[in-house]
Amino acid sequence: MYSKAQAQDSQHQLVERYAPLVKRIAYHLLARLPASVQVEDLMQAGMIGLLEASKKYDGGKGASFETYAGIRIRGAMLDEVRKGDWAPRSVHRNTRMVSEAIRAIEARTGRDAKDQEVAAELQLSLEDYYGILSDTLGSRLFSFDDLLQDGDQGGSRDDMARSHGGPGQELEEARFQQALSEAIGALPERERLVLALYYDEELNLKEIGEVLGVSESRVSQLHSQCAARLRARLSEWRAS
Repeated sequence: MYSKAQAQDSQHQLVERYAPLVKRIAYHLLARLPASVQVEDLMQAGMIGLLEASKKYDGGKGASFETYAGIRIRGAMLDEVRKGDWAPRSVHRNTRMVSEAIRAIEARTGRDAKDQEVAAELQLSLEDYYGILSDTLGSRLFSFDDLLQDGDQGGSRDDMARSHGGPGQELEEARFQQALSEAIGALPERERLVLALYYDEELNLKEIGEVLGVSESRVSQLHSQCAARLRARLSEWRAS
């Protein structure tokens, strides 16, 4: 039998071993956040995320501990940032507005909404639409938990899961991950590449621009549009 003491020792070893991962993720996120965000606050939140990961990790489900812990650490840091959300309500409103426009266009056409179509749906010039996208990324970093929020309300997917509770929670989590994976796989190729370079390869916007051969501001726009498209396509999860 695997005793409680052995389990606690194993958790302690994992926390000690992967503490440097918290620092690396904290400094990586800090480069994308306003100067008001302190790295110490990110690291403190990240250590809590690492501790939670050490308690909940199940090696039998395929993902390595480092991958699983990285997700939990990053999520805990973003939750900390959201507590002091600096974005004005107009940014949240615009985020929701873009997602609704994309959803409406894709429901009508059955294909990816194009930039010009979204701008027309919003009755904006293309330049003004790109301005909204740039403001959205500049004001609020999105995590995958944010995809279940409409932009005005707080609370993460973990909060929602805890409120539902019950034996169906893990099944619901698995269903969401499957839906998210499918939604990402169906993104336009360039947006999918931006997402992979930004979150998997951890490149910054300037580096991604060099890979794609576009400006840093264009990468910013693509990133925000990608987030809006995912929110639109996962809208039924926010409503449930």
